[in-house]
Amino acid sequence: MFSIIDRYIAKLFLGFFAGGLVVFVTLFVTVDYMSNFVRTEATLKSVGLFYLYSTPGVLYQMVPVACLLGVVFTLGSLGKTNELVALFASGMSLARVSAPILVLVVLISSVSFFLNDRVGPYINQQKNYIYWVEIRKQPGLYSTVKTDRIWYRSGNSLYNIKTLQPDTAMAMGLTMYQFDGAWRLAQMITANSVKLKGQTWELGDGTVTLFPVETSVPITQSFKAKTIVVAEDSKDLQASGQSTDALSLKELQHFIRKNKESGLDTIRYEVDYHAKLSFSMAALVMSLIGIPFSVGKQRSGSAAFNVGITIGLAFAYWAFYSSGITLGKHGAIPPVLAAWVPNVAMSALAVVTLVRMRR
Repeated sequence: MFSIIDRYIAKLFLGFFAGGLVVFVTLFVTVDYMSNFVRTEATLKSVGLFYLYSTPGVLYQMVPVACLLGVVFTLGSLGKTNELVALFASGMSLARVSAPILVLVVLISSVSFFLNDRVGPYINQQKNYIYWVEIRKQPGLYSTVKTDRIWYRSGNSLYNIKTLQPDTAMAMGLTMYQFDGAWRLAQMITANSVKLKGQTWELGDGTVTLFPVETSVPITQSFKAKTIVVAEDSKDLQASGQSTDALSLKELQHFIRKNKESGLDTIRYEVDYHAKLSFSMAALVMSLIGIPFSVGKQRSGSAAFNVGITIGLAFAYWAFYSSGITLGKHGAIPPVLAAWVPNVAMSALAVVTLVRMRR
C-alpha cells in the first residue's frame, strides 16, 4: 500500500513524465511539419488528420524517453532539496524510494503497449492512407508500398496478387494456381479484380484454364464474373499485404508462421515481432539506467544538467537498440538476440552501477 511519501514521489514523477511527453511530441510534430509539409499543397484538413493519426504512435515511441526524464528529474529534484538525504536517513533505501516510480513505469508501459497493439494497426492504416492518397496524391503508390507482388500459399493452391488494398478488401491482378495431389498443375484462374468476403471471393474479368492429365492441351474459358470459395479466410491474405506497423502482435505471429510454411524468408518480420515485445520493456530499462546516474549527480543537478543526462542516456540506449535491430534484419544475429540483447545489456549495466553505488 502506498504511503504519503510514495504518493508524493509518484505525483512528482507523473508531473515530469507528462511534461516531458508533451514537449517531446510537440518538438517532433513541429520539426516533422517544417521538414515535410511547409511547402506542400495538401489541405490543412489532410495535414491535421495525418498528425491526428500520427500522434498515438509518436506518444508510444516517446514513452520510454519521457519515463527516463521523469526518473532523472524526480530523483534530481529530491536530491537538490535534500529530501532524498532525509529519506535515506529515515531508513529508506534507494530501491524503496524508487519503488513507486518503477510501479508507475510498469503500469504506463503495459497500458501503452496494449493500446498500441490493439488500436495502433488501424490508426497506422489510416495515417498511411491519408499520406499517400490525400497528401501525396498518389493512391497507386499507397497500394504499392504496402501490398504489391504478394505470393500466398494455402494447401495445394498458390496465389499471386499484384496489388491488395486491405482497407477496401479489394485485390487487383490475381493469378491462382491449383495443383493436384501429385503437385501437377490442374487449374489456373486469373482475374483483373477480386472482392474479398471472408472465404468467398468474387472475381471479375478473368479466365479459367484447365490442364487435363489425359491431354497436353489446356482448356481456357473466360468470364465476366465468378465466385469461388477458398480454403483459408482471406484475412490471412489481407494481413500479408500489410507492413508490420499495421499488424497486431498476434496477426504478425500468424503471418510469420504462414509464410514459413510456404518457404518464404521471414527474418525481417521475426525481428519486428521480437522488437515489438522488447520495446514494451524499453521504458523500464531506461528508468533503471536513469536511477544511478540521477542519484550519483544529485548535488550538481540543475535542470540543464538533468536534461543532458536524459539525452545522453536515451541516445546511448537507442544507438544500441537500433544497431541490434539492423544487424538482426540483415541476418547477422538471430532475431531474438537482435531485439533483446540491448535491453539485457543495459539492464545489467544499471544493476551493476547500483550495486557499486551501495559499496
